[in-house]
Amino acid sequence: MPQPVSRLSAGSGCASLMRLIPAPIRASPALVRAFPFALFILLTALQPYAGHAGRYWIYLLKTVVTAMLLWESRALIQEMRWNFGWEALVVGVGMFLVWINLGDWMQRMGAGSFGIWKVGGPTWNPKETFGSSSASAWSFIAVRVLGSTLVVPPMEEVFYRSFVYRFLVRSEFQTVPLGYFAWMPFFATSVVFGCEHREWLAGIVCGLAYQGLVCWKKRLGDAITAHAITNALLAYWVIQRGQWQFW
Repeated sequence: MPQPVSRLSAGSGCASLMRLIPAPIRASPALVRAFPFALFILLTALQPYAGHAGRYWIYLLKTVVTAMLLWESRALIQEMRWNFGWEALVVGVGMFLVWINLGDWMQRMGAGSFGIWKVGGPTWNPKETFGSSSASAWSFIAVRVLGSTLVVPPMEEVFYRSFVYRFLVRSEFQTVPLGYFAWMPFFATSVVFGCEHREWLAGIVCGLAYQGLVCWKKRLGDAITAHAITNALLAYWVIQRGQWQFW
């Protein structure tokens, strides 16, 4: 039976209100891939101004909002699909080992803290802020684990490996296959990706590995999975060993 016009109008209105991504961004293949990342970075920049406890709420906000944006854009970004294979597992575990050990390797070679940005401010440690056994501390830890393993990997891989890499090859980036290899974008994208992180040298190595996985498998999903495995193992390491500086 056809629905009444008023019900159809109401449904359309609710659907439009639920859209977080503005129509001009939805219509642009470049902007729809960059928007979640840009908003995430903007909210990250606001964290230091939110106070010692407020920064955890900002992290919760940016994680939830970005997750919603990615969910809404899943039909617009066809390559944003998780793929599981032994290659993703090997790369994910390997990059985790690089991340936790590269700093020590550099020190043994006499390079000191080379490869790590010297940033001020308190360490991201909810146990220290709210108490080691408090519900708030463990809630924010859970948010960080979920955000770093399920939200950040697709967000960053779509932005860097799907958009930035291919855009550096050709402005009409969608005409560039995901498996296309070119030296300049390969290194440039990995360097920019690495410099986004405190452990920038390890970040560059990870960027090279994830981009290499995309070029090898000719799809984005393996890199998303590898990235998630790295971050999941790192989260376990941080919590079990108290290595909060990695967060």
